Amino acid sequence: MSPSPAADTAPGDLVVDWYSWAARDLPWRTAGVDAWAVLVSEVMLQQTPVARVEPRWREWLHRWPTPADLAAASPGDVIRAWGKLGYPRRAMRLQAAATVIAAEHGNVVPDDVAVLESLPGIGTYTARAVACFGYGQRQPVVDTNVRRVVARLVHGRAEAAAARATDLDDIAALTPADHDRAVRFSVAVMELGALVCVAGTPRCGVCPVRTVCAWRLAGSPPYDGPPKRVQRFAGTDRQVRGRLLDVLRAASDPVQAAELDAVWSDAVQRSRCLDSLLVDGLVVQTDDDRFALPS
Repeated sequence: MSPSPAADTAPGDLVVDWYSWAARDLPWRTAGVDAWAVLVSEVMLQQTPVARVEPRWREWLHRWPTPADLAAASPGDVIRAWGKLGYPRRAMRLQAAATVIAAEHGNVVPDDVAVLESLPGIGTYTARAVACFGYGQRQPVVDTNVRRVVARLVHGRAEAAAARATDLDDIAALTPADHDRAVRFSVAVMELGALVCVAGTPRCGVCPVRTVCAWRLAGSPPYDGPPKRVQRFAGTDRQVRGRLLDVLRAASDPVQAAELDAVWSDAVQRSRCLDSLLVDGLVVQTDDDRFALPS
């Protein structure tokens, strides 16, 4: 059972105190984990649940413990190792970033946000997350979970709108003044959004900032924005691309088109998805018109 929030404690400090006993035990949060391991975790966790990421993360760090190790791998091995995490272009972008890190940064992940953002496939969120979680820097780190916490706690809205230019300022205003607690806050507020201040039906009864939450104080008004599109997977191009890649990951040699044809009955959609995989560099076509992962 969570302790009652202290009336005279700032919201950011309440969140940090809550995290000290409520945080999940995740391997990339372990003391001594380096910035490369943090970068790998952040890329894998994009739109993918923790339970699916954790075993794959361990396998990757065992196989490719430094950026140079990943840079030297064949793209096909990287795609195979990515497995069922989804959005496999992330794997290729991570390898591209590793190649730059190995060649231009002495095989050490940069600690500067601007330099991190210059790496292939690394955006504002990931750059700040690596600087904060990998190097202990005071950085506002804003993802979907954090935006939802801020929307309710600060703005009194049931759900967050799309990313806004003021997001970083909003979270910076909540961050404790003490450096170490500020670093802790960046992960703590993400955890709060993931475990308590969830979409749909939040667990307000155990929330450490329930007594100062603008949304709760306003009577928990319902979401009144535009209808939210529910993401589906069945029947989408994502599913078809995944099935095509499954065949190629399991094959030791290039496969005939007929083997790919068998995974999806809609020839138009299947052809479109195969073409997109070729364009993305996730699949190659051999001179004899067979298909394989890139070597």
